[in-house]
Amino acid sequence: MIQNVSIIGAGTMGRGVAFVCAFSGLSVSVQDKFEQGLDNCRSYIERQFQKSIEKGKLSWQEAEERMKQITYHQEIQPAVAEAQLVIEAVPEVMELKVEIFKELDRCAPKRAVLATNTSTMSPTEISAQTSRPDQCIALHFFNPVPKMKLIEVICGLETSEETIQRSFEFGESIGKECVKINEYPGFAVSRMNCLIGNEAMNMVMEGVGSVEDIDKAMNLGLNHPMGPLELADLVGLDTRLRNMEYLHKTLGEKYRPCPILTKYVKAGHLGRKTGRGFYTYS
Repeated sequence: MIQNVSIIGAGTMGRGVAFVCAFSGLSVSVQDKFEQGLDNCRSYIERQFQKSIEKGKLSWQEAEERMKQITYHQEIQPAVAEAQLVIEAVPEVMELKVEIFKELDRCAPKRAVLATNTSTMSPTEISAQTSRPDQCIALHFFNPVPKMKLIEVICGLETSEETIQRSFEFGESIGKECVKINEYPGFAVSRMNCLIGNEAMNMVMEGVGSVEDIDKAMNLGLNHPMGPLELADLVGLDTRLRNMEYLHKTLGEKYRPCPILTKYVKAGHLGRKTGRGFYTYS
């Protein structure tokens, strides 16, 4: 059973994964090269534990004990020294992920599973640069991680059955449901979700409806808990654009990014993290 988890990247996804692992009683190491990123991660995790205490999910003493099980690092080597599972959660840039996996292959224990949290990219291509492609996999968490129950478990060409089984056991240990997906660009959820979001953006550009009304239509008409434009703001419009560019390249014309998405990213309107995207945030 996996007890020691290392998270590479302390951004929105990394800190969410770190919290759910710590909440479930696992030992967690978080790495980010930026000190500010680690500070933000620590503050986020403390807030999440405080909310859990207020909701009666655990006592203050239990929360303190679990927070003591988290360590923070700016270098990869000490962060992964004891890892049984390493989850990379850096931006969706293939070259960046490949370089990190090369370093993880050098630094992580030989039996450690190396996982990427990519939402669209090939775990086969990422793992090919390591000496352990059979121990590499994609574990696609969803935002916000504490609330979303699903992990897509995406198998690369050489991913072993043991690695798949260990990944499912890990998911179960942190209270998540796992689905096994065979590798193909966009996997299952992102392939559908990006298409829906892109079409919603096209509808805004064409004047079909307001941002609020298009989201409301999806909320009430199709029972989506969050509208596609609000969700894109939450994910980050720069992240969504990178996803769309990758899917356009690999799956064809129907995934061409909506021009308004490209325009917003160029303007620096990236969604919640910058205070402005399809919506404005205070």
